[in-house]
Formats: sequence, C-alpha cells, structure tokens
Amino acid sequence: ASVHPLVRVEVAARVATVTLDRPEALNAISTELAVDLAEAVEPLATDPGVRAVVLTGAGERAFCVGADLKQRAGLDDHGWFVQREAFRRGFAAVRRCPLPTVAAVSGFALGGGTELALSCDLVVAADDATFGLPEVRLGLVPAGGGTQLLVRRVGRSVARDLVLTGRRV
Repeated sequence: ASVHPLVRVEVAARVATVTLDRPEALNAISTELAVDLAEAVEPLATDPGVRAVVLTGAGERAFCVGADLKQRAGLDDHGWFVQREAFRRGFAAVRRCPLPTVAAVSGFALGGGTELALSCDLVVAADDATFGLPEVRLGLVPAGGGTQLLVRRVGRSVARDLVLTGRRV
C-alpha cells in the first residue's frame, strides 16, 4: 500500500493498481493529487516486482472528472503556477512509465480524466464510461495533452469534433 493520501497503490500478481482516491470529489485532480500521482507512479518504473500498471478511480461514479475547479478558483498566480507544474509532472509520470499502462475507466472521465486515460497505453472502458473534453465550454483548452493524444487515438476529424464542441461520448 502507498503512503500517498490521495493515490493508493496496491501490487498483486506483479500488477500495480494505482487508484485516484478522492471519490467524494469524483477524483478531481487537485494540486495535491497530481503530486501524489507522480510520486506513486514514478517509482513503479524501476520496481522489479511490477510488470504492468492499471490506473483507476475510487468510487462508483467517476474515473476522474479532471481538474479540481473549486480549488483552482481560489488560487492566486503563484498557486496556479505551482498547480500547473504539479499537473505536468503527474501526467508525465503516467505517459513516461515504461511499463504497460492500462486505464480502467468506469463512470465519468472528463477533461483531465480523459487525458489521463489517453496517457495510458490501453483504455478499458466499462459500459457506463463517459469521455469528454468539456474545456471549450469553460473557455479553456485541454492542457493535459488531450489535443495531441486524442488525435493519435481517434484521428483528426473525431478529435476536432470532441475538442471544439465539448461533446461527451
């Protein structure tokens, strides 16, 4: 078990399950969760007891609904810069992991949640999984790699549709 309060790591049969653990906030990514994610995933790359990583979210309703906009609304410029770097590190830790990574998605995967799933090598979606990049509806852009990662997975036309409309699938 991990020592990161917002991200649990459990290893069984050489598979590390990394669980975003803020179910009360639908696993929204706060600055602290992003730091915990990086600190949980980075050491797995060199752990001889781990051969694959599964990324998932706690609770029944969401894999991850993206950035914690309530926290972000209260940040000053310095806090926003700190958060941006924490997010970059957390997302990069998942993308850079040399082990096979699988996003196990149930419920909502919106904004940064979709981007975290796309950061993994494979995405396994439950019947109730809902993906989307709703940033455009908030006057934002998908800044966690969504504009590049989505094109690689679904092609330019579908990616443009999802990014420019904020539509959920």
